[in-house]
Amino acid sequence: MQKRAFWFALVPVMLMVLGWLGWTPPALALTEEQRLVSEVWRVVNRAYIDETFNGENWWKVRQQALRSPLRTREDAYEAIEEMLAKLDDPFTRLLRPDRYRNLQVNTAGELTGVGLQIAIDADTKQLKAIAPIAGAPADLAGIQPGDVILAIDGVSTESLTLDEAAGRMRGPVGTEVTLQVERFDGGAIEDIALVRDRIALHPVMADLRTVENSPNTQIGYIRLTQFSANAAEEMAEAIASLENEGADAFVLDLRNNPGGLLQAGIEVARLWLNDSTIVYTVNRQSILGSFDAGHEALTDAPLVVLVNPGTASASEILAGALQDNGRAKLVGERTFGKGLIQSLFDLSDDSGLAVTVAKYETPNHKDINKLGIMPDFVVKQNPIQRNEVGTESDRPYQTAVELLTESGVMAKAG
Repeated sequence: MQKRAFWFALVPVMLMVLGWLGWTPPALALTEEQRLVSEVWRVVNRAYIDETFNGENWWKVRQQALRSPLRTREDAYEAIEEMLAKLDDPFTRLLRPDRYRNLQVNTAGELTGVGLQIAIDADTKQLKAIAPIAGAPADLAGIQPGDVILAIDGVSTESLTLDEAAGRMRGPVGTEVTLQVERFDGGAIEDIALVRDRIALHPVMADLRTVENSPNTQIGYIRLTQFSANAAEEMAEAIASLENEGADAFVLDLRNNPGGLLQAGIEVARLWLNDSTIVYTVNRQSILGSFDAGHEALTDAPLVVLVNPGTASASEILAGALQDNGRAKLVGERTFGKGLIQSLFDLSDDSGLAVTVAKYETPNHKDINKLGIMPDFVVKQNPIQRNEVGTESDRPYQTAVELLTESGVMAKAG
């Protein structure tokens, strides 16, 4: 009798353990919508960086989500978003099929919309501009990093997720969208009408400059606007071309570069670094991984990197690697401070799931999340027009040129 009681008591314990692993008894067949919710739960359970799940009982969260009435796919999406919201992590999010396709197109090299990278501020929960894409409608209209987006076509952004806001800004070429913007530098609120356009992502712009007061010095100016899939290839072409034209030194402009693909950032760093650690990654078990550069740098010419509050994510990985390895000096203002890494997971209904899976540290083990990287030379950006970026009117750029032309300030990297 005692044995029967023991096994009877053990059965619910075993079911609890199996349930925690994501197993569901065959008798309790799930609907298609419930399976999608459960699929998302399992991905987060396995991969999310915080094994406490923001202090939530993650198994209980799953049970609550599955008890919701899930009659339609939209019901399932809403249950998933409610489940993910408990993590209090705006970067871990559901990407509905159309938005997931848009994201894949974006990183591949082309999109339609206003060309504005956005994020939800971790402290204020406001929707903020990280950086406009160079030459895109948002850039031409003068939207700046740090500007708060209060409304999109009259819809308050307080009630919108990051992807919902991005989706409202996208749309067919030639259509109009109005953003209500609160300026970061003075608090002025204005409505800005933008006409959506096709945005070809050629992330690298480069040219050779002769220094006016040092005619024997040729500087290669490279502006990198985003880490899309073709960023490393275009960067390699720019470095090789400028060196062939006689570049003695380089200015790499990462201002308003919001990041992009982690792997693209690693590949770009390898073009500048020899035999160095580029970045460390730290997962939920606090296990360190790293990405390293071999002996394949394309140039050892002196280098200065320009950064500002719009320099984020993969841009900060690159800037931190170049700074910590002594390969370059950083000029400008403190960077944005996004030190988290997301992975994208395909879901069974063609939607996607972005999950924060790790954080990164610079080669000197600096955790920059919410802190940013402080440049070696702090130079506040002076008010300039868009066409004055990288010219003598651009104070941080001029500081970079002065560093490169002052004798002994910048030695070649070995």
